[in-house]
Amino acid sequence: MANPTQGISNALAAYADAARAATRGERTEIGASDAGAKDTFADLVKGAMHQSVDNGKAGESLSIDAVRDEADLHKVISAVAEAELTLETVVAVRDKVIDAYKEILRMPM
Repeated sequence: MANPTQGISNALAAYADAARAATRGERTEIGASDAGAKDTFADLVKGAMHQSVDNGKAGESLSIDAVRDEADLHKVISAVAEAELTLETVVAVRDKVIDAYKEILRMPM
């Protein structure tokens, strides 16, 4: 199984390649980059979910350490903010997937 962060890194690299090509006026094809050729969409979603869980756990752990006065306040704030942003992203993606599913159900056969 692919490393979860590798899938996200591959996606970011593909977006960066597309952005660089767009600024040069070039066209790129989907899958032209070797970065994410072996990863499936399911692997990408699984990786993002695992990463969001890990971000949440890290935020909770640092919050507990802060209560014990064992953590730097700046690290706690950034970890909690990162966990919150990750959760908002997951919820937004979930909502889009549900909307797409509903749209497919409404399609005439």
